[in-house]
Amino acid sequence: MTLPDVPSPRDSSRIVPPRRAVVRATVTTDPLDVDEHARLVDDPAAGAVVTFAGVVRDHDGGRGVTGIEYVGHPDAADVLARVVAEAVADLDVDAVAVTHRLGPLAVGECALALAVSSAHRREAFEAAAALVDAVKEHLPVWKRQDLADGGEEWVGSA
Repeated sequence: MTLPDVPSPRDSSRIVPPRRAVVRATVTTDPLDVDEHARLVDDPAAGAVVTFAGVVRDHDGGRGVTGIEYVGHPDAADVLARVVAEAVADLDVDAVAVTHRLGPLAVGECALALAVSSAHRREAFEAAAALVDAVKEHLPVWKRQDLADGGEEWVGSA
């Protein structure tokens, strides 16, 4: 089955323009709750809420991974707030919540939680993908992987 490549038309049925609110953009060492992020973006104009959980996997590059540690630059929270605000300014979304976790994480734990609300699903999915890409590209966070063979490696920026 081939999915259609249909451009997103601007929604002309809205009563009010998209709020483009950033309700959370932060880094933390606390465990992340994607459902909490979804509740934060709740909006009466939203017909769609898309969530994303970036979860620690048990492999990378063909090698086993037993855990990771994210280390952030002291300005990471400020950078994340700026990156998210800049991205949201160009998106037809009502609200966005994004949190990146720092510190040691086990396989299966959430490292990046994100939620987006918008009037329609396509806008929400596109915004979520754009925000994840922007965070991965610009956030000054680095990942150390604990490998199953007992070694470790540092992997670029998160």
